[in-house]
Amino acid sequence: AMTTILDLPEDILVELLSLLPFRDLVRSCRLVCRQWRYVVDLTTLWKRKCQREGFYRAYFDRNISDWKIFYMLYSSRRNLIKNPCAEEKFRHWKLDKNEGDKWRIENLPGAHGNMMPDPKVHKYFVTSYGPCFKSQLINLQKEGYCNQLMDEKQPEITVKDWYSARFDCGCRYELTVRLLSEDYIVLQEFHPEPVVIEQWSDATWREISHTFQYYPPGVRYIWFQHGGQDTQFWAGWYGIRVTNTSITIGPMT
Repeated sequence: AMTTILDLPEDILVELLSLLPFRDLVRSCRLVCRQWRYVVDLTTLWKRKCQREGFYRAYFDRNISDWKIFYMLYSSRRNLIKNPCAEEKFRHWKLDKNEGDKWRIENLPGAHGNMMPDPKVHKYFVTSYGPCFKSQLINLQKEGYCNQLMDEKQPEITVKDWYSARFDCGCRYELTVRLLSEDYIVLQEFHPEPVVIEQWSDATWREISHTFQYYPPGVRYIWFQHGGQDTQFWAGWYGIRVTNTSITIGPMT
C-alpha cells in the first residue's frame, strides 16, 4: 500500500511541521485533519520551534504554561516606539510641551557630551530651558496584540529609555508610562521620581527600565511620555538629552 504523510510517526510529523511559519501552522495546518490539529497543538512542537529559533532556555521549562503563545510573542517581539532615535526628526511624536527654545535634534556625542553604548544610535532629542515633553500613544490591537491575549496571558511590557546631560549644565529628566483601557482610563502607571543631574556631571548616558507584569485586564493602549529641561535656564539647548527609547511585549519569563 502507498504510504502518505498521514502515516508518518508523530515525532517525525512534529519535526516537519515545526519548520513551517507560525501563521501557516495556526491558520492552515490545523484545518487539514484531526491528526494535524492534534500535532499542531502539541507542546513538543512549539518547544521544538523555540529551540530551533533560539528562543528556548532550559530554565523556562517550569514557568511556561503555553509554549505556542510563548513562541508567538518571542518571534514577534519588536520595538513599538516609532522613530526612537530621532532619525525621522519628530515624526510619530506628539510635542506635549515645547517651551523655551523648544525641542531640538542633535548628533552624538553633541557639545560636552558622550557617545552612546550602542554604536547604531547616532542622534538624540534635546530639551531647552522651558519644559519640553513629547509622547506616543500605542494602540495594541493595531500592533497585532489582540484583546484576548492581553487579558488572559498578560505578556510582559518592558519600557526602556536612555538619558544624559551636558557636562557644563544641570538638567531634569522625567518619565511617565501608562497602561490605558479602551476608554483611556489608567490601569497601571510607571512614574518614577524626576532625575536631577547637577552641573559638571560625567555626561554619561544612563538607561531607565521598567517591566509591567500582572496588570489588570482591559489594557488596550500604552502611553509613553518623557522630557524635562535644563535647571539653569540658559538660552539654547542645555537640557536633558533622550534617545533609543523602546517598548517591547514578550512572554512572562
